[in-house]
Amino acid sequence: MTQSPLTSPCGRITFRAEDRARQLVDRAMDMPADVMSRIYTQFDASRIMQDAWALDADADRRKGPLAGLMVSIKDLFDEAGQVTSAGSAILRDSAPTQSDAPVVARLKAAGVVPCGRTTMSEFAYSGVGLNPHTGNPGNARDPARISGGSSSGGALSVALGLADVALGTDTGGSVRIPAALNGLAGFKPTQATVPLEGAFPLSQSFDSIGPLAKDIATCAAFHAVLSGTVAPRGTDRPLKLAVLQGPLMQGLDKRVAADFDAALVALRAAGHEVTEAELPELEGFGDVNRIVVATEAHAIHAHHLDGLETLGDPRVLRRIRAAEGFGATDYADKLAHRARAIAAFNTLADGCDAFIVPTLPTVAPKIAEVEADFDRLNALMLRNPSAVNFLDGCAATVPMQRAQRLATGFMIFAPAGQDWQVLEAAERIEALLQS
Repeated sequence: MTQSPLTSPCGRITFRAEDRARQLVDRAMDMPADVMSRIYTQFDASRIMQDAWALDADADRRKGPLAGLMVSIKDLFDEAGQVTSAGSAILRDSAPTQSDAPVVARLKAAGVVPCGRTTMSEFAYSGVGLNPHTGNPGNARDPARISGGSSSGGALSVALGLADVALGTDTGGSVRIPAALNGLAGFKPTQATVPLEGAFPLSQSFDSIGPLAKDIATCAAFHAVLSGTVAPRGTDRPLKLAVLQGPLMQGLDKRVAADFDAALVALRAAGHEVTEAELPELEGFGDVNRIVVATEAHAIHAHHLDGLETLGDPRVLRRIRAAEGFGATDYADKLAHRARAIAAFNTLADGCDAFIVPTLPTVAPKIAEVEADFDRLNALMLRNPSAVNFLDGCAATVPMQRAQRLATGFMIFAPAGQDWQVLEAAERIEALLQS
Protein backbone atom coordinates (compact mmCIF):
# COMPACT_ATOMS: atom_id res chain seq x y z
CA MET A 1 0.00 0.00 0.00
CA THR A 2 1.40 3.39 -0.97
CA GLN A 3 1.59 5.92 1.84
CA SER A 4 1.78 9.69 1.56
CA PRO A 5 5.02 11.47 2.43
CA LEU A 6 5.43 13.06 5.85
CA THR A 7 6.17 16.77 6.24
CA SER A 8 8.62 18.13 8.82
CA PRO A 9 7.82 21.16 11.01
CA CYS A 10 10.07 23.29 8.81
CA GLY A 11 8.24 22.37 5.63
CA ARG A 12 10.78 19.88 4.31
CA ILE A 13 9.32 16.77 2.75
CA THR A 14 10.47 13.42 4.10
CA PHE A 15 9.42 9.91 3.13
CA ARG A 16 7.56 7.41 5.21
CA ALA A 17 8.89 7.01 8.71
CA GLU A 18 10.04 3.54 7.67
CA ASP A 19 12.18 5.00 4.87
CA ARG A 20 13.68 7.69 7.07
CA ALA A 21 14.39 5.20 9.83
CA ARG A 22 16.09 2.85 7.40
CA GLN A 23 18.32 5.69 6.15
CA LEU A 24 19.48 6.48 9.66
CA VAL A 25 19.89 2.86 10.69
CA ASP A 26 21.98 2.19 7.58
CA ARG A 27 24.14 5.20 8.40
CA ALA A 28 24.57 3.95 11.96
CA MET A 29 25.51 0.48 10.74
CA ASP A 30 28.27 2.05 8.63
CA MET A 31 29.77 3.77 11.69
CA PRO A 32 32.65 2.06 13.52
CA ALA A 33 31.40 0.19 16.58
CA ASP A 34 33.69 2.11 18.93
CA VAL A 35 32.29 5.42 17.65
CA MET A 36 28.70 4.27 18.12
CA SER A 37 29.41 3.11 21.67
CA ARG A 38 30.64 6.59 22.56
CA ILE A 39 27.46 8.19 21.15
CA TYR A 40 24.79 5.74 22.30
CA THR A 41 24.19 3.79 25.48
CA GLN A 42 21.49 1.90 23.58
CA PHE A 43 20.84 1.69 19.83
CA ASP A 44 18.36 -1.00 18.84
CA ALA A 45 17.82 -0.99 15.08
CA SER A 46 14.96 -3.48 15.31
CA ARG A 47 13.12 -1.34 17.86
CA ILE A 48 13.62 1.78 15.76
CA MET A 49 12.18 0.11 12.68
CA GLN A 50 9.23 -1.26 14.64
CA ASP A 51 8.47 2.20 16.01
CA ALA A 52 8.65 3.63 12.48
CA TRP A 53 6.25 0.98 11.17
CA ALA A 54 3.88 1.71 14.05
CA LEU A 55 3.90 5.41 13.15
CA ASP A 56 3.22 4.72 9.48
CA ALA A 57 0.24 2.60 10.51
CA ASP A 58 -1.20 5.25 12.86
CA ALA A 59 -3.20 7.83 10.90
CA ASP A 60 -3.61 10.14 13.88
CA ARG A 61 0.08 10.27 14.82
CA ARG A 62 1.01 10.75 11.16
CA LYS A 63 -0.83 14.07 11.35
CA GLY A 64 1.29 15.18 14.30
CA PRO A 65 3.40 18.34 14.05
CA LEU A 66 6.64 16.34 14.30
CA ALA A 67 5.55 13.30 12.30
CA GLY A 68 8.43 11.21 11.01
CA LEU A 69 11.29 13.03 12.73
CA MET A 70 13.91 10.76 14.27
CA VAL A 71 14.82 11.81 17.80
CA SER A 72 17.65 10.57 19.99
CA ILE A 73 16.90 10.53 23.73
CA LYS A 74 19.45 11.51 26.36
CA ASP A 75 19.98 8.63 28.76
CA LEU A 76 18.41 10.40 31.72
CA PHE A 77 14.85 10.42 30.38
CA ASP A 78 12.52 7.60 31.31
CA GLU A 79 11.30 5.49 28.39
CA ALA A 80 8.96 2.59 29.04
CA GLY A 81 10.94 -0.65 28.98
CA GLN A 82 14.35 1.08 29.02
CA VAL A 83 16.92 1.49 31.80
CA THR A 84 17.63 5.09 32.78
CA SER A 85 21.34 5.06 33.67
CA ALA A 86 22.02 8.82 33.55
CA GLY A 87 25.48 8.06 32.19
CA SER A 88 26.49 6.20 35.36
CA ALA A 89 27.74 2.66 35.87
CA ILE A 90 26.02 2.54 39.26
CA LEU A 91 22.58 2.73 37.60
CA ARG A 92 23.19 0.39 34.65
CA ASP A 93 21.58 -2.58 36.37
CA SER A 94 18.46 -0.71 37.45
CA ALA A 95 15.08 -2.09 36.47
CA PRO A 96 13.60 -0.73 33.25
CA THR A 97 11.16 2.11 33.81
CA GLN A 98 7.46 1.41 33.45
CA SER A 99 6.36 4.58 31.67
CA ASP A 100 7.60 7.41 29.50
CA ALA A 101 8.62 10.76 30.93
CA PRO A 102 5.97 13.38 30.04
CA VAL A 103 8.30 14.99 27.49
CA VAL A 104 8.93 11.66 25.78
CA ALA A 105 5.21 10.92 25.74
CA ARG A 106 4.49 14.33 24.21
CA LEU A 107 7.05 13.79 21.47
CA LYS A 108 5.73 10.34 20.62
CA ALA A 109 2.17 11.68 20.47
CA ALA A 110 3.41 14.38 18.07
CA GLY A 111 4.76 11.71 15.71
CA VAL A 112 8.46 11.36 16.50
CA VAL A 113 10.32 8.06 16.28
CA PRO A 114 12.86 7.52 19.09
CA CYS A 115 16.19 6.42 17.62
CA GLY A 116 18.46 5.47 20.47
CA ARG A 117 19.53 6.61 23.91
CA THR A 118 22.56 8.88 23.91
CA THR A 119 25.63 9.11 26.11
CA MET A 120 26.19 11.97 28.51
CA SER A 121 28.43 13.23 31.27
CA GLU A 122 27.72 11.17 34.39
CA PHE A 123 24.59 12.53 36.10
CA ALA A 124 24.77 15.49 33.65
CA TYR A 125 27.38 17.06 35.92
CA SER A 126 29.94 18.40 33.42
CA GLY A 127 30.07 20.82 30.52
CA VAL A 128 32.79 19.05 28.54
CA GLY A 129 31.22 15.66 27.83
CA LEU A 130 33.92 13.34 29.21
CA ASN A 131 32.70 10.04 30.64
CA PRO A 132 35.05 7.23 31.72
CA HIS A 133 32.25 4.63 31.46
CA THR A 134 31.30 5.20 27.82
CA GLY A 135 34.34 6.99 26.42
CA ASN A 136 34.50 10.48 24.97
CA PRO A 137 32.44 11.06 21.80
CA GLY A 138 34.79 13.67 20.35
CA ASN A 139 33.78 16.65 18.26
CA ALA A 140 31.93 16.28 14.96
CA ARG A 141 34.55 18.50 13.27
CA ASP A 142 37.63 17.17 15.03
CA PRO A 143 37.43 13.88 16.97
CA ALA A 144 40.46 14.92 19.05
CA ARG A 145 38.40 17.75 20.59
CA ILE A 146 35.57 17.60 23.09
CA SER A 147 31.93 17.22 22.16
CA GLY A 148 30.78 19.41 25.01
CA GLY A 149 28.34 18.20 27.61
CA SER A 150 26.43 17.05 29.23
CA SER A 151 24.24 16.19 26.20
CA SER A 152 27.32 14.93 24.40
CA GLY A 153 26.03 11.90 22.51
CA GLY A 154 22.89 13.79 21.50
CA ALA A 155 24.90 16.48 19.77
CA LEU A 156 26.95 13.91 17.85
CA SER A 157 23.82 12.00 16.84
CA VAL A 158 22.50 15.09 15.08
CA ALA A 159 25.79 16.45 13.77
CA LEU A 160 26.72 13.09 12.21
CA GLY A 161 23.29 12.57 10.65
CA LEU A 162 22.20 9.75 12.96
CA ALA A 163 19.13 11.64 14.21
CA ASP A 164 17.12 14.66 13.17
CA VAL A 165 16.88 16.09 16.69
CA ALA A 166 18.30 15.27 20.11
CA LEU A 167 16.34 15.62 23.33
CA GLY A 168 18.65 17.06 25.97
CA THR A 169 18.74 18.78 29.32
CA ASP A 170 20.35 22.06 30.31
CA THR A 171 21.34 22.79 33.93
CA GLY A 172 24.29 25.04 33.17
CA GLY A 173 24.54 24.84 29.40
CA SER A 174 24.20 21.12 28.67
CA VAL A 175 22.14 21.75 25.51
CA ARG A 176 23.86 24.92 24.32
CA ILE A 177 27.49 23.87 24.90
CA PRO A 178 27.47 20.72 22.72
CA ALA A 179 25.22 22.44 20.19
CA ALA A 180 27.65 25.35 19.82
CA LEU A 181 30.76 23.17 19.69
CA ASN A 182 29.31 20.95 16.97
CA GLY A 183 27.79 23.62 14.69
CA LEU A 184 24.17 23.06 15.77
CA ALA A 185 21.29 25.12 17.09
CA GLY A 186 19.99 24.53 20.59
CA PHE A 187 17.34 25.93 22.89
CA LYS A 188 17.17 26.16 26.68
CA PRO A 189 13.62 27.14 27.69
CA THR A 190 12.36 28.88 30.77
CA GLN A 191 12.61 26.13 33.36
CA ALA A 192 8.93 26.18 34.30
CA THR A 193 7.65 25.73 30.73
CA VAL A 194 8.61 22.05 30.22
CA PRO A 195 7.78 19.32 32.78
CA LEU A 196 10.81 17.78 34.47
CA GLU A 197 9.12 14.63 35.76
CA GLY A 198 10.75 11.47 34.48
CA ALA A 199 14.10 13.17 33.88
CA PHE A 200 16.87 12.11 36.28
CA PRO A 201 17.62 15.32 38.20
CA LEU A 202 20.84 17.18 38.83
CA SER A 203 19.54 20.40 40.37
CA GLN A 204 15.91 21.29 40.94
CA SER A 205 16.83 24.96 40.87
CA PHE A 206 18.47 24.90 37.43
CA ASP A 207 17.42 21.83 35.39
CA SER A 208 15.58 22.46 32.12
CA ILE A 209 14.78 20.42 28.99
CA GLY A 210 15.39 21.39 25.39
CA PRO A 211 16.29 20.25 21.86
CA LEU A 212 19.43 20.25 19.71
CA ALA A 213 18.91 20.37 15.93
CA LYS A 214 20.43 21.55 12.67
CA ASP A 215 18.36 24.76 12.75
CA ILE A 216 16.44 26.88 15.23
CA ALA A 217 13.11 26.43 13.42
CA THR A 218 13.21 22.74 14.28
CA CYS A 219 14.10 23.60 17.89
CA ALA A 220 11.08 25.92 17.97
CA ALA A 221 8.78 23.21 16.63
CA PHE A 222 9.99 20.86 19.33
CA HIS A 223 9.63 23.49 22.03
CA ALA A 224 5.99 23.98 21.02
CA VAL A 225 5.33 20.28 21.65
CA LEU A 226 7.48 19.99 24.78
CA SER A 227 5.93 23.08 26.38
CA GLY A 228 2.40 22.72 25.01
CA THR A 229 2.50 26.32 23.79
CA VAL A 230 1.97 27.99 20.42
CA ALA A 231 4.26 30.52 18.79
CA PRO A 232 2.66 33.98 18.62
CA ARG A 233 2.61 35.95 15.41
CA GLY A 234 6.06 37.32 14.67
CA THR A 235 7.19 40.76 13.65
CA ASP A 236 9.56 42.12 11.03
CA ARG A 237 10.57 45.27 12.90
CA PRO A 238 14.28 45.69 13.68
CA LEU A 239 15.45 43.89 16.77
CA LYS A 240 16.67 45.72 19.86
CA LEU A 241 19.65 43.72 21.10
CA ALA A 242 22.17 44.37 23.87
CA VAL A 243 25.62 42.84 24.30
CA LEU A 244 25.87 42.00 27.99
CA GLN A 245 29.28 43.34 28.92
CA GLY A 246 31.29 42.08 31.87
CA PRO A 247 32.44 38.52 32.65
CA LEU A 248 30.67 36.91 29.69
CA MET A 249 32.70 38.94 27.19
CA GLN A 250 36.08 38.29 28.77
CA GLY A 251 38.79 35.93 27.58
CA LEU A 252 37.42 35.28 24.08
CA ASP A 253 39.79 33.44 21.79
CA LYS A 254 40.64 34.94 18.41
CA ARG A 255 38.21 32.79 16.43
CA VAL A 256 35.25 33.48 18.70
CA ALA A 257 36.04 37.20 18.93
CA ALA A 258 36.33 37.52 15.15
CA ASP A 259 33.09 35.63 14.51
CA PHE A 260 31.18 37.64 17.12
CA ASP A 261 32.49 40.96 15.78
CA ALA A 262 31.45 39.93 12.27
CA ALA A 263 28.01 38.99 13.58
CA LEU A 264 27.55 42.40 15.19
CA VAL A 265 28.56 44.09 11.93
CA ALA A 266 26.00 42.00 10.05
CA LEU A 267 23.25 42.76 12.56
CA ARG A 268 23.82 46.50 12.41
CA ALA A 269 24.06 46.46 8.62
CA ALA A 270 20.67 44.74 8.51
CA GLY A 271 19.15 47.58 10.53
CA HIS A 272 19.00 45.96 13.95
CA GLU A 273 19.87 48.04 17.00
CA VAL A 274 22.83 46.70 18.98
CA THR A 275 23.75 48.45 22.22
CA GLU A 276 25.68 47.48 25.34
CA ALA A 277 24.41 46.69 28.82
CA GLU A 278 25.87 45.70 32.17
CA LEU A 279 24.48 43.65 35.03
CA PRO A 280 26.59 44.07 38.19
CA GLU A 281 24.52 41.39 39.91
CA LEU A 282 26.31 38.79 37.77
CA GLU A 283 29.32 39.22 40.03
CA GLY A 284 29.98 35.89 41.71
CA PHE A 285 27.33 33.97 39.77
CA GLY A 286 29.68 31.04 39.19
CA ASP A 287 30.09 30.55 42.93
CA VAL A 288 26.32 30.68 43.37
CA ASN A 289 25.81 27.99 40.73
CA ARG A 290 28.58 25.81 42.15
CA ILE A 291 27.15 25.84 45.68
CA VAL A 292 23.50 25.49 44.72
CA VAL A 293 24.02 22.67 42.20
CA ALA A 294 26.45 20.74 44.42
CA THR A 295 24.14 21.02 47.42
CA GLU A 296 21.14 19.75 45.47
CA ALA A 297 23.14 17.03 43.71
CA HIS A 298 24.54 15.83 47.05
CA ALA A 299 21.01 15.42 48.41
CA ILE A 300 20.06 13.35 45.35
CA HIS A 301 23.10 11.06 45.50
CA ALA A 302 23.74 10.84 49.26
CA HIS A 303 22.45 7.26 49.43
CA HIS A 304 25.08 5.85 47.05
CA LEU A 305 28.14 8.04 47.54
CA ASP A 306 30.15 5.10 48.87
CA GLY A 307 29.33 3.11 45.73
CA LEU A 308 30.38 6.03 43.56
CA GLU A 309 33.82 5.94 45.18
CA THR A 310 34.31 2.68 43.28
CA LEU A 311 31.97 2.98 40.28
CA GLY A 312 31.67 6.72 39.70
CA ASP A 313 33.52 9.29 37.63
CA PRO A 314 35.95 10.76 40.20
CA ARG A 315 35.61 14.22 38.65
CA VAL A 316 31.84 14.15 39.13
CA LEU A 317 32.08 12.67 42.62
CA ARG A 318 34.50 15.38 43.66
CA ARG A 319 32.02 18.05 42.54
CA ILE A 320 29.18 16.37 44.45
CA ARG A 321 31.22 15.92 47.62
CA ALA A 322 32.22 19.59 47.56
CA ALA A 323 28.88 20.24 49.25
CA GLU A 324 30.20 18.56 52.40
CA GLY A 325 32.50 21.54 52.95
CA PHE A 326 29.95 24.32 52.58
CA GLY A 327 28.86 26.53 55.46
CA ALA A 328 25.49 26.16 57.15
CA THR A 329 24.01 29.24 55.46
CA ASP A 330 25.81 29.09 52.11
CA TYR A 331 22.93 27.48 50.21
CA ALA A 332 20.29 29.91 51.44
CA ASP A 333 22.60 32.88 50.96
CA LYS A 334 23.32 31.91 47.34
CA LEU A 335 19.64 31.42 46.54
CA ALA A 336 18.97 34.92 47.91
CA HIS A 337 21.79 36.29 45.74
CA ARG A 338 20.24 34.61 42.73
CA ALA A 339 16.79 36.06 43.48
CA ARG A 340 18.24 39.58 43.59
CA ALA A 341 20.05 39.04 40.29
CA ILE A 342 16.90 37.71 38.59
CA ALA A 343 14.97 40.80 39.65
CA ALA A 344 17.73 43.08 38.36
CA PHE A 345 17.93 41.18 35.07
CA ASN A 346 14.20 41.48 34.52
CA THR A 347 14.43 45.24 35.07
CA LEU A 348 17.42 45.59 32.74
CA ALA A 349 15.56 43.75 30.00
CA ASP A 350 12.74 46.27 29.80
CA GLY A 351 12.61 47.62 26.26
CA CYS A 352 15.13 45.07 24.92
CA ASP A 353 14.22 42.12 22.71
CA ALA A 354 17.17 40.01 23.80
CA PHE A 355 20.71 40.04 25.10
CA ILE A 356 23.57 38.59 23.07
CA VAL A 357 27.03 37.17 23.80
CA PRO A 358 29.13 34.36 22.35
CA THR A 359 27.72 31.05 23.54
CA LEU A 360 31.23 29.95 24.55
CA PRO A 361 34.45 31.96 24.88
CA THR A 362 36.57 29.48 22.92
CA VAL A 363 36.36 26.81 20.25
CA ALA A 364 36.34 23.21 21.45
CA PRO A 365 39.47 22.36 23.47
CA LYS A 366 41.28 19.12 22.80
CA ILE A 367 40.23 16.12 24.89
CA ALA A 368 43.78 15.69 26.17
CA GLU A 369 43.85 19.32 27.33
CA VAL A 370 40.59 18.90 29.22
CA GLU A 371 41.71 15.68 30.88
CA ALA A 372 44.87 17.47 32.07
CA ASP A 373 43.10 20.67 33.19
CA PHE A 374 39.52 19.60 33.85
CA ASP A 375 38.42 22.06 36.51
CA ARG A 376 39.50 25.18 34.63
CA LEU A 377 38.29 24.15 31.19
CA ASN A 378 35.02 22.70 32.45
CA ALA A 379 34.31 26.00 34.22
CA LEU A 380 35.24 27.91 31.07
CA MET A 381 32.79 25.92 28.93
CA LEU A 382 30.02 26.43 31.50
CA ARG A 383 30.64 30.13 32.12
CA ASN A 384 28.48 31.92 29.55
CA PRO A 385 25.62 29.40 29.26
CA SER A 386 25.29 28.93 33.02
CA ALA A 387 24.75 32.65 33.52
CA VAL A 388 21.34 32.21 31.87
CA ASN A 389 20.41 29.38 34.26
CA PHE A 390 21.53 31.58 37.15
CA LEU A 391 19.19 34.31 35.87
CA ASP A 392 16.31 31.83 35.32
CA GLY A 393 16.24 32.91 31.68
CA CYS A 394 15.69 31.26 28.33
CA ALA A 395 18.32 31.09 25.60
CA ALA A 396 19.08 29.87 22.10
CA THR A 397 22.39 29.24 20.41
CA VAL A 398 22.94 29.40 16.65
CA PRO A 399 26.15 28.86 14.67
CA MET A 400 28.32 31.91 13.97
CA GLN A 401 30.94 30.36 11.69
CA ARG A 402 30.24 30.18 7.96
CA ALA A 403 33.00 27.84 6.78
CA GLN A 404 33.49 24.22 7.81
CA ARG A 405 36.00 25.10 10.49
CA LEU A 406 35.71 24.62 14.24
CA ALA A 407 32.27 25.78 15.30
CA THR A 408 31.43 28.89 17.30
CA GLY A 409 28.06 29.82 18.77
CA PHE A 410 26.01 33.01 19.10
CA MET A 411 23.74 33.09 22.16
CA ILE A 412 20.45 35.00 22.35
CA PHE A 413 18.78 35.16 25.76
CA ALA A 414 16.13 36.95 27.79
CA PRO A 415 14.28 36.67 31.10
CA ALA A 416 11.92 33.84 32.02
CA GLY A 417 8.74 33.69 29.99
CA GLN A 418 10.17 35.23 26.82
CA ASP A 419 10.85 31.91 25.10
CA TRP A 420 9.04 32.70 21.85
CA GLN A 421 10.60 36.15 21.69
CA VAL A 422 14.04 34.55 21.95
CA LEU A 423 13.22 31.87 19.39
CA GLU A 424 11.93 34.44 16.90
CA ALA A 425 15.03 36.59 17.35
CA ALA A 426 17.27 33.52 17.05
CA GLU A 427 15.64 32.44 13.80
CA ARG A 428 16.13 35.89 12.28
CA ILE A 429 19.72 36.10 13.48
CA GLU A 430 20.50 32.57 12.30
CA ALA A 431 19.32 33.42 8.79
CA LEU A 432 21.43 36.56 8.76
CA LEU A 433 24.62 34.91 10.03
CA GLN A 434 24.40 32.03 7.56
CA SER A 435 23.44 34.12 4.50
